[in-house]
Amino acid sequence: MSPTSALPVVAGLDGSRAGSAAADWAAREALLRGVPLRLVHAWDHIPTPYATLAGVAVPPDPDWSERLLAEARASLARRHPELRIDTARVSGDPATALVAAASEAELLVLGSRGRTRTAGLLLGSVSRAVVARTEHPVVLVRSDGSAEPAEDDSLAVTGEPVPDGDVVVGVDPDRPDDTVLAFAFDAAARRGTGLRVIHGRTPAAEHSAEGFPRADDLAAAPAPLEGAPADVLRPWQRKFPGVPVTAQAVVGRAGSHLVDASRHAALLVVGRAGRQAALGAHIGPVTDAVLHHAAAPVAVVPHD
Repeated sequence: MSPTSALPVVAGLDGSRAGSAAADWAAREALLRGVPLRLVHAWDHIPTPYATLAGVAVPPDPDWSERLLAEARASLARRHPELRIDTARVSGDPATALVAAASEAELLVLGSRGRTRTAGLLLGSVSRAVVARTEHPVVLVRSDGSAEPAEDDSLAVTGEPVPDGDVVVGVDPDRPDDTVLAFAFDAAARRGTGLRVIHGRTPAAEHSAEGFPRADDLAAAPAPLEGAPADVLRPWQRKFPGVPVTAQAVVGRAGSHLVDASRHAALLVVGRAGRQAALGAHIGPVTDAVLHHAAAPVAVVPHD
């Protein structure tokens, strides 16, 4: 399939710095994949009361959405003249519109608000709903709001160097999923980096009387990945022979280990079970922890 007919990478814009960070990341990802970039602004056009500025009523600006998309496109086109970029403004509930946009994309990229003292990625209600509902991969990119977008593409929107570490993937040793592994191996291959595979298990026999893993067990040196997880990795290593793979078995909850690994990762990949919760958006405890605290961009890959 040629780049002009391939599905695009889609970035959701909302006028925030986090949205700009997502668009910047999505542009580089589109170049890696050799596909177009589509910038989308989802807005709810239900009439709202006028805002006030210094006590004076200010009507809403009907052209703001178009200006937002045009300015973002122009900025990215200056830095990536070889990238084909188009824009789309969609009305209605933002989460529903973004889920629909994801269904026509290789990948959906969203911004996530920056760090505070208590959390890394603060997952907003729209992002959370999209991650929980879509059947396609979503990447969440944080922005700490510390600097303006960089003209030098070697810098991220935050003004920090673009991470050049490995791709990190979390694997459930009891239910490893090929969809998640395929995404992670492909991401590492496109970036020319290694892949670090992390899986964790809390042995039932090693719990304390309160039902929690003992502190000594959590601090113990992890054993090498072997057995069934290694068997799952082997065919992917044959398919991607150029991707160096390091595997780390950890004791305790995988989420905290993945967050630690994200500090030096180019991308963190986690899975999300495809089932829907009876009430609210279901993401899963490990993925939820990662989305709130990871330092690197996080790819959430739905799977059966």
